[in-house]
Amino acid sequence: MTKARLLRLSVVLVSIFMILLIIVYWDNVGTAHFYLHTSFSRPHSPGITAGEDWEALPDVDEFLAKLLSSSLKGNSSISRKTEQLLIQGSTKPVVSNLEENVRGYDWSTHNDRNSLDQEKLQIERQRTLREFCANSSFTFATKERSFDDIPNYELNHLIVDDRHGIIYCYVPKVACTNWKRVMIVLSESLLDQGVPYRNPLDIPREHVHNTSTHLTFNKFWRRYGKFSRHLMKIKLKKYTKFLFVRDPFVRLISAFRSKFELENEDFYRRFAIPMLKLYSNHTNLPTSVSEAFRAGLKVSFSDFIQYLLDPRTEKMVPFNEHWRQIYRLCHPCQIDYDFIGKLETLDEDAAYLLQLLKVDRLLRFPPSYRNRTASSWEDNWFANIPLAWRQQLYKLYEADFVLFGYPKPENLLKD
Repeated sequence: MTKARLLRLSVVLVSIFMILLIIVYWDNVGTAHFYLHTSFSRPHSPGITAGEDWEALPDVDEFLAKLLSSSLKGNSSISRKTEQLLIQGSTKPVVSNLEENVRGYDWSTHNDRNSLDQEKLQIERQRTLREFCANSSFTFATKERSFDDIPNYELNHLIVDDRHGIIYCYVPKVACTNWKRVMIVLSESLLDQGVPYRNPLDIPREHVHNTSTHLTFNKFWRRYGKFSRHLMKIKLKKYTKFLFVRDPFVRLISAFRSKFELENEDFYRRFAIPMLKLYSNHTNLPTSVSEAFRAGLKVSFSDFIQYLLDPRTEKMVPFNEHWRQIYRLCHPCQIDYDFIGKLETLDEDAAYLLQLLKVDRLLRFPPSYRNRTASSWEDNWFANIPLAWRQQLYKLYEADFVLFGYPKPENLLKD
């Protein structure tokens, strides 16, 4: 009898010891701090959908949620101090980077839409997205797969800020540099002389696009092992998720301008040389972009369109992120985004989103570039592109047009 009691007691003690070890381990890797300033105080509006209650989660997720949220009270004072630091630094950003100095910012004032208009706008954008995701007659690649079917490497555009409960899917050529800067400031993922950055524009571009700076979904498996998908789902239920989109054809023009009209060594070697060989019949090309530009050897917009339409392109390697379709980057039919911003209304949307996230007192969104690629340029850029190519290109990017409510460019698709 005594032996049985001792056995039961030893089992209990071992169990308690194992639980303590688990708690210490999770705390060491940072998981116990996941829900600082998260959706417990998440903004609610017709355009922002609150996550489901903890009780609605599966058993494993519920256990993890309770475990991870246990340290909220103990860490709240630390977060308040951090927010005070950010408030002190929320002055007008100082333009300090070469590219910003060259391109210039638009500091002019804008007439912001009132919150009611913004709410209606969000309702309409989300309604359009959900309707077409649910429409069985509208199909495109990867539409029908579940979130669990998405490989980890395809989740590398989902940036997480655990301090404020925010997930941002970044789309290159859609103000992603400045939104990444905002995420760095909020998450305090980068320090300047031991102090977190407080001004988005103070963060150098080379740090902004360094993948090690951001916690993205594709890093979860390496950090959290078999719990990674469970943690992703908890965050997707509880955090505020947003993305910014852009007219697909204008985004392509912008990508071409920045990667092939400016001297970019990496893009010249990886993409320009093959394009010039395949579509302009050039041989013995210079090995450096500066030599090529001096010799007048540049990729034309026509070369670029041919490259996108060439079936060999995707067979060799998936589209580069700068021209990969938005639905392939952000998985809008698998992830229920709470906010859909557009570059065409960037200033208004950014101001409204920061208010909804309750971080507008901590920072302001950096101003727009003065020379942003305009939608009105489409006709000129596509004037020398054959009609059949334009029609094929639309089919290639049709899902982005439809899901995000961009009108079909009929003027480009007809004689």
